Amino acid sequence: MAAEADGLLKRALVPLLLPEKCYDQIFVHWDLLHVPCLKILLSKGLGLGIVAGSLLVKLPQVFKILRAKRAEGLSLQSVMLELVALMGTMVYSITNNFPFSSWGEALFLMLQTVTICFLVLHYRGQTMQGVTFLASYALVLLLLLSPLTPLALITLLQASNMPAVVVGRLLQAATNYRNGHTGQLSAVTVFLLFAGSLARIFTSIQETGDPLMAGTFVVSSLCNGLIAGQLLFYWNAKAAHGKKEQ
Repeated sequence: MAAEADGLLKRALVPLLLPEKCYDQIFVHWDLLHVPCLKILLSKGLGLGIVAGSLLVKLPQVFKILRAKRAEGLSLQSVMLELVALMGTMVYSITNNFPFSSWGEALFLMLQTVTICFLVLHYRGQTMQGVTFLASYALVLLLLLSPLTPLALITLLQASNMPAVVVGRLLQAATNYRNGHTGQLSAVTVFLLFAGSLARIFTSIQETGDPLMAGTFVVSSLCNGLIAGQLLFYWNAKAAHGKKEQ
């Protein structure tokens, strides 16, 4: 029975959360304080948690727009720049064969952000432009993932993520400042993105060792922190704005 239980535990953890040598180190030799293996376990666990959370992280934003039937307060340019950054991260990670736990949320965030982008255009009365944008975005993504695209271009795209994230978040921050409230921006989504980007700094260093990936998440955390700070600052202003409209 003990051997069977050990086999089930090993199949559950290896290689999803631990390499086999770390499993042996912790569960066979009972070296529970083996720091390198604990770092791997923490990184993998955080990474998979972020990927799982990303399945839902932007749904509050989507539902908020659908309920209000408007996308007031959301900067379209900011959403589009976020899509560029997400596409860059995903394509760069796939090309470099990084583990899914180190970048998987980019896929799910991209799908949700594309939906938000379409809704913003739809509620501005630009539904056909929204459909055209969806088709164009999908085409560019497929082209970047094809063997036709040189690695140098993909690396350049990932490097451009930092300015894209900064400009995108500053555009959203400027929109919030100009409006004096955060409109249909979802607090749940913003705070989850902030927490996720902070955790990603550690997991990207641990799992990829890629300074470009780690640097992108440092910048992303700072920018997400700015928007989160504005949400707190404009919290009462947002409530007053909502009551005024009602």
